[in-house]
Amino acid sequence: MSIYDRFGVRTIINAKGTSTRLSGGFLDPEVSAAMTEAGTFCVEMAELHAGASKVIADVTGAEAGIVTAGAAAGLLLGTAACITGLNPGKMGRLPDTRGMKNEVIMVRSQRNFYDHAVRTAGAHLVEVGLPDRYAGAGVRDAEAWEIEDAISDQTAAVFYVASGNAQPPLSDVVRVAHSASVPVIVDAAGQLPPAGNLRRFVTEGADLVAFSGGKAIGGPQGSGILAGKRDLIMSALLQHLDLDIYWEQWAPPKSIIDKHRLSGAPHHGIGRPCKVGKETIIGLLVALQRFTAESEENRSQRLTRVIHRLHAALMGVDHAHLQMTGGSIPKLELHLTKEAPRTALDLCIELERGDPSVHADPSRVRSGIVTFSPWCLREEDAEKIAARVKPLLRY
Repeated sequence: MSIYDRFGVRTIINAKGTSTRLSGGFLDPEVSAAMTEAGTFCVEMAELHAGASKVIADVTGAEAGIVTAGAAAGLLLGTAACITGLNPGKMGRLPDTRGMKNEVIMVRSQRNFYDHAVRTAGAHLVEVGLPDRYAGAGVRDAEAWEIEDAISDQTAAVFYVASGNAQPPLSDVVRVAHSASVPVIVDAAGQLPPAGNLRRFVTEGADLVAFSGGKAIGGPQGSGILAGKRDLIMSALLQHLDLDIYWEQWAPPKSIIDKHRLSGAPHHGIGRPCKVGKETIIGLLVALQRFTAESEENRSQRLTRVIHRLHAALMGVDHAHLQMTGGSIPKLELHLTKEAPRTALDLCIELERGDPSVHADPSRVRSGIVTFSPWCLREEDAEKIAARVKPLLRY
């Protein structure tokens, strides 16, 4: 029995990974305990953000940072910061960006559903490049000169989605953007592990970087990190906080908000709906410290043990062969034969609808492959998954 039973909600075996749709992974007891303890005290939220900024800056090498309500919230706040700077009047007018620099340049091949967060701030996306390498029409993608060519006096930022095959290289993007004094925002939501990526994008020159807190880091599912330049983080936080307070009474820590640089306190900003509570901030900070303390070797070994057990449990499955993939996140692929009684997609659907409900990764089902990730599995889940899969692939 679990707490979910009280509310009539079934629990699942999540073999897809740290997907938000499937509620992410598990909280370590240390993280849960920290959140529970945090909930038994009251603090001044600006002071808590200032404390969090020190931890995030130490881990990322950035000048400052804040905990956000997920990576997408970080993208919204970061874009808003690039548009308004430290002008409280502009902050109050968002998402109406008339009269402001409101264009954000983005490589066309990097467009995705999450850039809605950028547009929410009132930004207008300016796409550059033709992704021939994806369309099958050639080998080229966007190049740095195209970003440089698109920069105008209306450019607020360049938005870059980090991935293993993103083009052009971030260093080239930073070079052309900074030559025009334009900041670069990096969406690195899914770029962990390795833990070294926490510093990589700042080191390469990014002005703001957003990470998910509820995935590999192991923080609360509704958490994220926005790290970067001090002034941009200050602007982002100002557009997030509850500022229902008299100017004379307001005394935020100067390390995170320098009140004397403002003409006045902004009203509740566009990021106010992205509130993050004290429990989430503390949980994320504890999880972040745990994540960075674990070696890549130990993390890989821990995840590999789960995959090896699942591989052993699925041995002998009919009408399929097993293939393990390497890397920092090992996975197990189930390749269905043409004689299989179900398609890969049908298998995924049947697994989800049964008891226990098993959610695999369907991203390659069109190629007849069902993938299992160890991120959100307990070792004992292996036999439960095998008990569901094997009967479904027998005639």
